[in-house]
Amino acid sequence: MKLSVLVLIAAMAVGLSIGLVNFYFQKDWYFMAVSFGAAFITSFIVFYYLLEKYIYSKIVLIYKMIHNLKLGKDLKDALGEYVSSDPINDVEQEVKEWAGAKKREIDVLKKQEQFRREFLSNVSHEFKTPLFAVQGYIETLQDCLLDDPEMAQKFLKKAENNVERLSYLINDLDSISKLETGEIPINYTKFDFVVLAKEVMEGLEDKAKKKNITISFKDKYTHPAYVNADREKIRQVMINLIQNSIKYGRENGSTAIKIFELHDQYLIEVTDDGIGIEEKHLPRLFERFYRIDSHRSRQEGGTGLGLAIVKHILEAHQQIISVRSTLQIGTTFAFTLQKIG
Repeated sequence: MKLSVLVLIAAMAVGLSIGLVNFYFQKDWYFMAVSFGAAFITSFIVFYYLLEKYIYSKIVLIYKMIHNLKLGKDLKDALGEYVSSDPINDVEQEVKEWAGAKKREIDVLKKQEQFRREFLSNVSHEFKTPLFAVQGYIETLQDCLLDDPEMAQKFLKKAENNVERLSYLINDLDSISKLETGEIPINYTKFDFVVLAKEVMEGLEDKAKKKNITISFKDKYTHPAYVNADREKIRQVMINLIQNSIKYGRENGSTAIKIFELHDQYLIEVTDDGIGIEEKHLPRLFERFYRIDSHRSRQEGGTGLGLAIVKHILEAHQQIISVRSTLQIGTTFAFTLQKIG
């Protein structure tokens, strides 16, 4: 409601009240009209002056500041020329919107802070485990180096394995950091995804045979599927997803790859028939170091960063990845790539 309308209603209420009181005592319509007119005009002038000077102008200033600050202007610019035609209602709406935006911003900051704490805790744990192991192996190695050279060689090998694990962790963290900041460029080239997928499948056959898992295309692809992407980075995506399906697949199981042709994209699915993943874990599956079963994950090896790297590579391609899973049935990872006709 505009200020003039608000003041008009208030002045009419005062004038009418005084006019009715006057009529009650005087019983004269003329005096009632005169008292009503005098009270109405006086009230309108006084109310308008007081509200304009002490309330309305302050509301206008507050509204201008809120409105312009929302547009990203600094405080000096926020006190500029913009004035709303109805700042009383607008300031209420602006404040509600601003408060809602700030609440969402605070919620995001709280989630980021929680993620930061979890991430630092996970990094500390992931580095601490192999470091302590190396320290223990070296101390034992010093004791048995002369007395039992064969045992010393075994401990030396175990220390080497843990140093390699540390190296993998550092390299994976460095890769994610560079992908996030855009330091690693995406070298787009045209290539046949079917050929790339077959190369990755052949390279992982030996690892799959250890668990008697078969890797295959769900359908036979006789025609090429040309995509526009960074070939080596998409190779890394496929290696990580297929290794993940082998790592958590069941003995004598299978991993299937399928390609769906969309309008301007290909949808690629990597499906296993493993133990599956509980639904509550799915939203966090691509977080760094997030493990569903920490003990089993470390037994199987890996840095806990594979899926996070996959997500960052695809986001760098401006593509998406999703996951769906059912316990005791299996898991499917699906991602898109730009199609070239």
